[in-house]
Amino acid sequence: MNIELLRQICLSLPAVTEDVKWESNLCFCIAGKIFCIANLEPPHTFSFKVSKEEFDEMTETDGFQPAPYLANANWILVTDYSRLSKTELKNYLQRSYEMIKSKISKKKRLELGLE
Repeated sequence: MNIELLRQICLSLPAVTEDVKWESNLCFCIAGKIFCIANLEPPHTFSFKVSKEEFDEMTETDGFQPAPYLANANWILVTDYSRLSKTELKNYLQRSYEMIKSKISKKKRLELGLE
């Protein structure tokens, strides 16, 4: 996995912060809410939120599986980074960001300059 590309995409989104949690997971957040998690230790995998339809489709595809602990919230674990083009990766991360952003209060979105 190219962690620098993942960082570049995530950090290009408005009001995103990054933090290492649980010792070896790089988390990308908006208002403290995670929208992407990358494992910094081998095997390098990463997870993000998808729609229910995408979740059902992706879990049937090689290189993807339900994310541990987060599958019930439609999070996908990418085990084979090569299964996604740069454009697909950017689109999935953008949609995950938007889904998480939509759960943030309007007041907080205004504070962050997102409204």
